[in-house]
Amino acid sequence: MKIFCFIFLFAFLLSCENNQQHPYTFYFWRTHLSLNHEEKAALKNASVTYLYIRFFDIEKVDGKFRPVAVITKDNTFITDKEIVPVIFIKNDVFYNTTSDDLDFLVENISSLIKKKQNEFGFKPSKEIQIDCDWTAGTKKEYFEFLIRLQKRSKKEITCTLRLHQVKNSKLSGIPPVGKVYLMCYSTSSPLENSDRNSILDIPTLKNYLNNIQAYPLKMDVALPIYSWGIVTNHVGKHKLINALSTADLENPNFKKISETEVEIMKDGFYFGNYLNKGFTIKAEEISEEQLKEVKNYLDKKIPGYTIVYYHLDRKFTEHHAL
Repeated sequence: MKIFCFIFLFAFLLSCENNQQHPYTFYFWRTHLSLNHEEKAALKNASVTYLYIRFFDIEKVDGKFRPVAVITKDNTFITDKEIVPVIFIKNDVFYNTTSDDLDFLVENISSLIKKKQNEFGFKPSKEIQIDCDWTAGTKKEYFEFLIRLQKRSKKEITCTLRLHQVKNSKLSGIPPVGKVYLMCYSTSSPLENSDRNSILDIPTLKNYLNNIQAYPLKMDVALPIYSWGIVTNHVGKHKLINALSTADLENPNFKKISETEVEIMKDGFYFGNYLNKGFTIKAEEISEEQLKEVKNYLDKKIPGYTIVYYHLDRKFTEHHAL
């Protein structure tokens, strides 16, 4: 009897150990800031006191730096969370960039962030996050930009960290920030022919993160809750339809190919797009089992991380018990 109790207690403790509870919040990635009832409830239930909002993107057009997709807001967007600005910068912005270019970027990004914070009356955070898929060819300029932005803004500068930047850290370098956000998604391109889930393929993720415990910076984790559909035409070209799930594939004009893929049997408008007979649609989404497996894997490698779910949208939060 004592042996049985000991085994039961050990199994219980092991189960608890493998199901750590992590503080969490969300990214908000839509250009127009609005919140419906379900999204307000999901945000209120988030245990972290701040929200990550993409403020704008930076692109280089005809050799000039431009902010694009700058956020707007309506009166439904009400929250008491601290707002962390997230700026997405295309990697090619940092090619052939001079010292004066970096100063220009830093000054104008800082000014536009402050303008938007004041315009919308956001509760400001001490942090600014930069999202850039930097490479070995741009790391010098990008890292210098991060240093200058910190000096100019007097904020804590953090940045995202992609899987290849972990696996190839000797080439990619270590960014000069106090904390990174590990992006545990986009494990492959959705525009290539593959049977894998391009949002999250766990064997691929584990391969990239085999030595993540050796990464020298403090780390939080971004996990996916989004979904999409991959449309393939007659010649093998692909396009994405956002927020599509397997439930959306139930249609009398679709022939089921597999649990996640259908063939269109009749020309027509589907999900806001005109699609032809013979096109296929593959839905990719994230299950609770996938999220649990990733968390259990990371729990053994990264101590005490916070989760930022990508991203806050009723279409996604209603399918996940966060």
